[in-house]
Amino acid sequence: MKNKMFNTSNEGMKIAIFLIRVSFGIIYILHGFPKIAGGPEQWAQIGGAMGFVGLGFAPAFWGFLASLSEFGGGILLVIGLLTRPAAALMAFTMLIATIMHISVGDPLSTVLHPLKGLVVFAALVYSGPGQYSVDNSFVKGGA
Repeated sequence: MKNKMFNTSNEGMKIAIFLIRVSFGIIYILHGFPKIAGGPEQWAQIGGAMGFVGLGFAPAFWGFLASLSEFGGGILLVIGLLTRPAAALMAFTMLIATIMHISVGDPLSTVLHPLKGLVVFAALVYSGPGQYSVDNSFVKGGA
Protein backbone atom coordinates (compact mmCIF):
# COMPACT_ATOMS: atom_id res chain seq x y z
CA MET A 1 0.00 0.00 0.00
CA LYS A 2 1.39 3.39 -1.04
CA ASN A 3 1.63 6.14 1.50
CA LYS A 4 -0.56 9.01 0.27
CA MET A 5 1.53 11.56 2.17
CA PHE A 6 4.41 11.08 -0.25
CA ASN A 7 2.29 10.77 -3.37
CA THR A 8 3.62 13.00 -6.15
CA SER A 9 0.57 12.53 -8.34
CA ASN A 10 -0.50 15.10 -10.85
CA GLU A 11 -3.26 16.20 -8.45
CA GLY A 12 -0.71 16.66 -5.68
CA MET A 13 1.42 18.88 -7.92
CA LYS A 14 -1.62 20.97 -8.84
CA ILE A 15 -2.39 21.55 -5.18
CA ALA A 16 1.27 22.29 -4.37
CA ILE A 17 1.52 24.99 -7.08
CA PHE A 18 -1.77 26.47 -5.87
CA LEU A 19 -0.57 26.61 -2.25
CA ILE A 20 2.79 28.13 -3.15
CA ARG A 21 1.22 30.69 -5.49
CA VAL A 22 -1.48 31.78 -3.06
CA SER A 23 0.67 31.78 0.09
CA PHE A 24 3.48 33.81 -1.51
CA GLY A 25 0.87 36.09 -3.07
CA ILE A 26 -0.63 36.84 0.37
CA ILE A 27 2.82 37.31 1.91
CA TYR A 28 3.80 39.82 -0.77
CA ILE A 29 0.47 41.68 -0.57
CA LEU A 30 1.19 42.20 3.13
CA HIS A 31 4.86 43.00 2.43
CA GLY A 32 4.12 45.40 -0.43
CA PHE A 33 1.13 47.32 0.94
CA PRO A 34 3.11 49.47 3.39
CA LYS A 35 5.54 50.27 0.59
CA ILE A 36 2.88 51.25 -1.92
CA ALA A 37 1.14 53.34 0.77
CA GLY A 38 4.44 54.94 1.82
CA GLY A 39 4.40 57.50 -0.95
CA PRO A 40 7.15 59.17 -2.96
CA GLU A 41 9.68 59.53 -0.13
CA GLN A 42 9.58 55.83 0.65
CA TRP A 43 9.52 54.95 -3.06
CA ALA A 44 12.69 56.98 -3.59
CA GLN A 45 14.39 55.13 -0.74
CA ILE A 46 13.33 51.74 -2.15
CA GLY A 47 14.20 52.74 -5.72
CA GLY A 48 17.70 53.73 -4.66
CA ALA A 49 18.52 50.03 -4.87
CA MET A 50 18.58 50.37 -8.67
CA GLY A 51 21.80 52.33 -8.25
CA PHE A 52 23.51 49.02 -7.44
CA VAL A 53 22.89 47.93 -11.05
CA GLY A 54 23.84 51.29 -12.58
CA LEU A 55 20.38 52.88 -12.79
CA GLY A 56 20.65 55.66 -10.24
CA PHE A 57 18.19 58.03 -11.94
CA ALA A 58 14.48 58.40 -10.98
CA PRO A 59 14.61 56.41 -7.72
CA ALA A 60 10.98 57.26 -6.81
CA PHE A 61 9.84 55.80 -10.14
CA TRP A 62 11.80 52.57 -9.60
CA GLY A 63 10.62 52.37 -5.99
CA PHE A 64 7.00 52.77 -7.04
CA LEU A 65 7.41 50.00 -9.60
CA ALA A 66 9.04 47.71 -7.03
CA SER A 67 6.26 48.41 -4.53
CA LEU A 68 3.60 47.84 -7.17
CA SER A 69 5.36 44.65 -8.23
CA GLU A 70 5.14 43.27 -4.70
CA PHE A 71 1.62 44.45 -3.84
CA GLY A 72 -0.07 44.19 -7.25
CA GLY A 73 1.89 41.08 -8.20
CA GLY A 74 0.78 39.47 -4.95
CA ILE A 75 -2.86 40.13 -5.81
CA LEU A 76 -2.38 38.66 -9.29
CA LEU A 77 -0.71 35.57 -7.83
CA VAL A 78 -3.54 34.96 -5.37
CA ILE A 79 -6.16 34.96 -8.10
CA GLY A 80 -3.88 33.32 -10.65
CA LEU A 81 -4.23 36.04 -13.26
CA LEU A 82 -1.29 37.01 -15.48
CA THR A 83 0.75 34.74 -13.24
CA ARG A 84 3.86 34.41 -15.38
CA PRO A 85 4.31 38.15 -16.09
CA ALA A 86 3.57 39.02 -12.44
CA ALA A 87 6.01 36.38 -11.19
CA ALA A 88 8.67 37.58 -13.66
CA LEU A 89 8.38 41.18 -12.39
CA MET A 90 8.42 40.00 -8.80
CA ALA A 91 11.50 37.82 -9.50
CA PHE A 92 13.28 40.86 -10.98
CA THR A 93 12.34 42.95 -7.94
CA MET A 94 13.73 40.25 -5.64
CA LEU A 95 16.90 40.00 -7.76
CA ILE A 96 17.55 43.73 -7.28
CA ALA A 97 16.79 43.45 -3.54
CA THR A 98 19.19 40.50 -3.24
CA ILE A 99 21.95 42.41 -5.06
CA MET A 100 21.38 45.45 -2.84
CA HIS A 101 21.53 43.44 0.40
CA ILE A 102 24.71 41.68 -0.71
CA SER A 103 26.29 44.97 -1.86
CA VAL A 104 25.76 46.72 1.47
CA GLY A 105 27.10 43.73 3.41
CA ASP A 106 23.88 42.71 5.12
CA PRO A 107 23.95 39.43 7.03
CA LEU A 108 22.98 36.21 5.26
CA SER A 109 19.69 36.08 7.17
CA THR A 110 18.70 39.38 5.52
CA VAL A 111 19.92 38.35 2.07
CA LEU A 112 17.93 35.11 2.19
CA HIS A 113 14.51 36.81 2.33
CA PRO A 114 14.55 38.28 -1.19
CA LEU A 115 16.56 35.32 -2.47
CA LYS A 116 13.77 32.93 -1.40
CA GLY A 117 11.26 35.09 -3.23
CA LEU A 118 13.46 35.15 -6.33
CA VAL A 119 13.62 31.34 -6.43
CA VAL A 120 9.88 30.87 -5.88
CA PHE A 121 8.90 33.50 -8.45
CA ALA A 122 11.34 32.08 -11.02
CA ALA A 123 9.77 28.66 -10.44
CA LEU A 124 6.30 30.12 -11.00
CA VAL A 125 7.45 31.71 -14.25
CA TYR A 126 8.54 28.25 -15.34
CA SER A 127 5.61 26.22 -13.97
CA GLY A 128 2.82 28.65 -14.68
CA PRO A 129 -0.18 29.20 -12.43
CA GLY A 130 -1.37 25.62 -12.25
CA GLN A 131 -4.84 24.30 -12.83
CA TYR A 132 -6.55 26.21 -10.04
CA SER A 133 -6.21 29.71 -11.48
CA VAL A 134 -8.01 32.29 -13.58
CA ASP A 135 -5.24 31.97 -16.17
CA ASN A 136 -6.07 28.28 -16.60
CA SER A 137 -9.67 29.11 -17.48
CA PHE A 138 -8.41 31.18 -20.43
CA VAL A 139 -5.61 28.95 -21.68
CA LYS A 140 -5.80 25.17 -21.57
CA GLY A 141 -3.05 24.00 -19.22
CA GLY A 142 -2.40 27.41 -17.69
CA ALA A 143 -0.82 30.57 -18.98
